[in-house]
Amino acid sequence: MITYLIIDDEYIAHDIIKGYCGLLPNMQLMKNCYDALEAVDYLNNNTVDLIFLDLNMPKLKGFEFLKTLTLPPKVIVTTAYREFALEGYELNISDYLLKPFGFERFLKAINKTVSVTTKTTKSSVDKKDAVSKSIFLRSNTKYIQVTMDIIQYIEAAGNYTKVTTTKETIAIREKISDILELLNDIDFIQVHKSFAVSKKHIKSIEGNRIFISETIIPIGKTYKVNIIQLLK
Repeated sequence: MITYLIIDDEYIAHDIIKGYCGLLPNMQLMKNCYDALEAVDYLNNNTVDLIFLDLNMPKLKGFEFLKTLTLPPKVIVTTAYREFALEGYELNISDYLLKPFGFERFLKAINKTVSVTTKTTKSSVDKKDAVSKSIFLRSNTKYIQVTMDIIQYIEAAGNYTKVTTTKETIAIREKISDILELLNDIDFIQVHKSFAVSKKHIKSIEGNRIFISETIIPIGKTYKVNIIQLLK
């Protein structure tokens, strides 16, 4: 479960973010805060995985609030002010959403930002959390949360990309290049113009073929250098 906090002085902003999060699985709203001081009070006794943070608020501005946090969670800024983007990234925010933003841009920010943690109590903040990264994939009209560890390979298939996991194959209407942007290139490697594989799921490599479970993946000529780097 991904717990989150909305900090914004506009009621409609809360409704939009909460509505978008409601389209995704495992997103749990912990509190609506309408100024940063209210959020400070909540975070003194509670923890969350993610904050949606507005910048132009009364009493305490968004970045001023962020600087008061010693162990901030992931932060996605939601604002109408483009000019503060650089300062935001200097404060290590995860993404910067300019209002008004649509669901597709919102989903990209979530995929870029969110990790699913096993953290359940405040005391666990002092420990190294076990983290399993996940992404949201759109299949037809629903959004499926997939743990990256179980993805074996992805395959371009016409206007779709097939994401094959240890449990199922999910067809999504995205380019393979867009999916690769979501995946960690430390864990995944492109081996063909139509295929990228998870390094951890490679069973063996023989000639121009990669074996993953019972599937044979071809190695393209222009991608052999990636395999050479992998085998060093």
